[in-house]
Formats: sequence, structure tokens, C-alpha cells
Amino acid sequence: MPEISRRAATLGTENAFVVLAEVNALAREGRDIVSFCIGQPDFPAPENVQQAAIRAIREGKHGYTPSAGIDELRAAAAAYMARMRGGLPIRPGDVVVGAGAKPFIAYAILSTTDHGAGDEVIYPNPGFPIYESQIVACGARPVPVHLREERDFSFDPQELERLITPRTKLLILNYPHNPTGGVLGRSELEQIANILQKHPQICWLLGLLQFPEADW
Repeated sequence: MPEISRRAATLGTENAFVVLAEVNALAREGRDIVSFCIGQPDFPAPENVQQAAIRAIREGKHGYTPSAGIDELRAAAAAYMARMRGGLPIRPGDVVVGAGAKPFIAYAILSTTDHGAGDEVIYPNPGFPIYESQIVACGARPVPVHLREERDFSFDPQELERLITPRTKLLILNYPHNPTGGVLGRSELEQIANILQKHPQICWLLGLLQFPEADW
């Protein structure tokens, strides 16, 4: 078998899927397993969702879609996010639909850094393993900002500022954080925003879950 590229060889994996494969192998042997390795619900999709998918297939709604997503879906997503974010002016044209977060993480790093140029990406650690893996695969330098248990698994904005250099091109934020559950509050986000205003060369990638009660 031909050797793969160095870039592909350095690409890491998400260990939850490695453990999931081991769990599935044990389950096939008849072992009684309680799996905590991946966030997979232990119940099926609601009946109305299943029926909607079946109906869409029967109505011919399959095949290629627009690259940014179905127009009606983008409009619905924009309206929902605007409502959940206190009326932010989010337009359907601002929304791109994708199959999971990993491609967008890779696209964000690829579009803000140049391979081998010494560009740096700051990311939360511990965190989603794909952050560091994709930074390395894209030829940039991973710079972890450490989450502190004594800060409820958040980080000190002043520590973030110390990590920034002229080579910093991207900051990855994630809250509620995966996997610790840590949350950045309004005050911390405002401090981070003030820091980033001093460094206009830095882009930022914000991954978040939707919480209706959130007031930031």
C-alpha cells in the first residue's frame, strides 16, 4: 500500500469514536455495556421527524441541495438564532448548513492560516480533540489556553492576552464547553472582546449550544 502524506499521517482522531468501536465490539460479544463514550441518544428520533424524512424522500426531495443549504432551512435557522440571541439581525444569507462542526472547524483554520508560515491558533485545552488535530494538519501552530478547574473550567482572559503574538491568526472559543461543561459569562466575553479589539489580525471561531435562558 502506498504511503500517505505526512499531513494525513499527523491527522489525529476523536478518541470517543475509538472507544465507541471497542464498546460495539464488546456488545457484539453479548456483553452488557453502559456506554459513556459518545453523546448518542439512547432513544430513536421522534415519530414526526421520522415521518417527515420519509415523506420528503417520497416527494422527491433528495439529491444535491444548494451548497449553502436549502433556502427554507437557512431562513428557519436564521429566525431561530436571531430569536435566541435577543433579536440579533441574522439573515438567511448569513447561514450555511453543514453536516456537523468538524468541516467548519477545518475551513475556519484553512481560511485564516497559511501552511508552514508559522501562523498560530489559540484553542481551549482540555477540549474537543479535533481542534489541535486540524490546526496541525493545516500546518499552523497550536497554542492551548488552559481551562482551570478552580475557574469552573474557564480561562483567565489575561492569560489569553499573554498568549497572543503577532503570529496569532485565530482564536477558538467553545461554550458550554465540550467536554467540561464550563461556561464563559458576559463579563469574561466582554474582556475577551476588549482584548481582541487590540489585535485586529485575529479572527475568532465561536462554537456554542443554544440555550433559550442565556442572556448574553
